[in-house]
Amino acid sequence: MTLHRNTLGRGALRVTEFAFGAAGIGNLFTPVTDAAAEEAVHAAWDAGMRYFDTAPHYGLGLSERRLGAALRCRPRSEYLLSTKVGRILEPTPGATGADLAQGFAVPATHRRRWDFTASGVRRSIEASLERLGLDRIDIVYLHDPDDHAAEALGQAYPELARMRDEGTVGVIGAGMNQARLLARFVRETDIDAVLLAGRYTLLDQGGLAELLPLAADRGVGVVIGGVFNSGLLADPRPGASFDYAAAPPGPLARALDLRTVCERHGVPLRAAALRFPAAHPAVASVLIGLRSAAEAHDAAAMLDHPVPDALWAELKGRGLLPADAPTPGAVG
Repeated sequence: MTLHRNTLGRGALRVTEFAFGAAGIGNLFTPVTDAAAEEAVHAAWDAGMRYFDTAPHYGLGLSERRLGAALRCRPRSEYLLSTKVGRILEPTPGATGADLAQGFAVPATHRRRWDFTASGVRRSIEASLERLGLDRIDIVYLHDPDDHAAEALGQAYPELARMRDEGTVGVIGAGMNQARLLARFVRETDIDAVLLAGRYTLLDQGGLAELLPLAADRGVGVVIGGVFNSGLLADPRPGASFDYAAAPPGPLARALDLRTVCERHGVPLRAAALRFPAAHPAVASVLIGLRSAAEAHDAAAMLDHPVPDALWAELKGRGLLPADAPTPGAVG
């Protein structure tokens, strides 16, 4: 499969239109073996993905270590990698139990400490480089600064900008599960990109009104994550996860309606969920969370699946998508 490459904001980096989200190989919710994680990365590579996103938060560094190991056999010039800053991992000697309270099935060998100071940014990137086994990171996002906006804007962002000027990192940005504060970063800083998770999907278009047009106007690239809203759009059913908790009745009913319309047009809901956010002109790449080769193969099949214009028209006609939401042209 050949995936298009898009320029990420004002930088010179070009990311593949669909990319590998590595939270899953950090044992998000359930364990994944080292072998399965490596196979997932290789299968994504075979599917054409050349942009990989991770974070220290994912499995207390496990995702970074596994991703770095899996990519070690690949030419460094052929792929781009992003990680994040804002959480410092500190050892917890003698700790027992797992990290499941934070969503990851890993031993609680470390604790996360919020740190958006300038020194914290440097320390975090140095630790990520060591875990990844790399000598540079292409893209760095401020990770979830929801409750730390003043420090992130006043200290972390200026330090990332200095590191960008030094050439230590390439593209800088912010990644969050909300659009409002990301819009503030776009207005008030010189970031290159934003990573918006869960707020521009078939279920939730919270980024459509302000953030996406603002980013397009300012030349800031947009990466979309959480396109399945943590599982509900992959398999809508009672008990499915929506934004990392059990799906409430409203989103579940809407997801089931979306699936019914998709089935009427012979389209898997997963295919529509992947293709919808990529149609917005501000979006440079869509992350797909993958934890196995089978999931990577399924994602490739979904991306190849024909999606007729009539599907998008019906979704808009039924009020399941906003009338002004950009939608893909017919495929196949």
